[in-house]
Amino acid sequence: FVVAQRGTSFSNVTSSQFCLDRFSVDVGGGGAFNVTQDTSAPEGFEKSLKLEVNTADSSIAAADAYRVTQAIEGQNTAQVELGASTAKAMALSFYVKSSVTGTYGVGLANNAETENFVAEYTISSANTWEKKTINIPVRTSGTWLTTNGIGIGVRFDLGSGTNYNGTAGQWQTTSSKVYRTSSCVNLIATGSATWFLTGVQLEVGQNPTSFEHEPFERTLERCQRYLQVFGADSNQVAGWGMTRAANNNFVSFPLVKALRATPTVSVQGGTVRFTAEGAQTEGSSNTIVINSVTPSVVYGNNSSNVVTLQYDGDTGPNTTINSQTIGFMVNDDVEILFASEL
Repeated sequence: FVVAQRGTSFSNVTSSQFCLDRFSVDVGGGGAFNVTQDTSAPEGFEKSLKLEVNTADSSIAAADAYRVTQAIEGQNTAQVELGASTAKAMALSFYVKSSVTGTYGVGLANNAETENFVAEYTISSANTWEKKTINIPVRTSGTWLTTNGIGIGVRFDLGSGTNYNGTAGQWQTTSSKVYRTSSCVNLIATGSATWFLTGVQLEVGQNPTSFEHEPFERTLERCQRYLQVFGADSNQVAGWGMTRAANNNFVSFPLVKALRATPTVSVQGGTVRFTAEGAQTEGSSNTIVINSVTPSVVYGNNSSNVVTLQYDGDTGPNTTINSQTIGFMVNDDVEILFASEL
């Protein structure tokens, strides 16, 4: 959890959102979490993901969901050959600690969420790092993606409703995802309760190895397949473009590397603006809308290193004239996010 492109602290998370890179905190009920990148970690690790219950939910409905999720791209799970007669067993290992002891649930599922494996693990001592290893048997049935879609979804339960209960220790075909059992504790029911996670590793075989540490720049590069961030510096030009015709403007952003798929584009921290021949047009707060014009996102394919925003409309002074150079500016602490998450 050393990479945190979106930030290191997220207060009162009440819906599903990505916080630290590649992990989503999913909330579907009346409770809420505070999510942070924390320096508490077992020996050999630097950071962890910390969730603290901000608003407790002691009346959890059947469909309520409280979990931490990572979706693994199918191209990265193809070697497991799930669904085939040659499918391989796997092992999931991770470090966890919590202020609430007891039985917790974790599950794996395919893209359609109809093939599910559920496991239980026990936190024995409060506020103490413990390593957990879960052996996952072969699965020779079901449909499993080996494309740039979801190959395997991994879900850590923190108090979801009974709709997500399954049978521990086995694969099961269901109409929707399951990742906990009726024996699991409900962390979300305890105000200010904490749960930490780090060192998550899913690998082929049932003899798990030590966590594979890698240089920070390599971890960052892997994360940038799913998210790239521009801005955060005063008056930075985040993208350049040109007016091709009246009310038809293109602004391109050079990527560090190709994204997984066409991204969704968002803004956090304030406003962006167009600048053209000395004139500027301020955008709407925390959006890429300029002068009430919402752009379309143009991205060739998942091998392209450029994303282009196409504005079809009047985006302000000097942007309705053909062949004008335009810049896409950001103010202090404003970031433009290109997300291609699973």
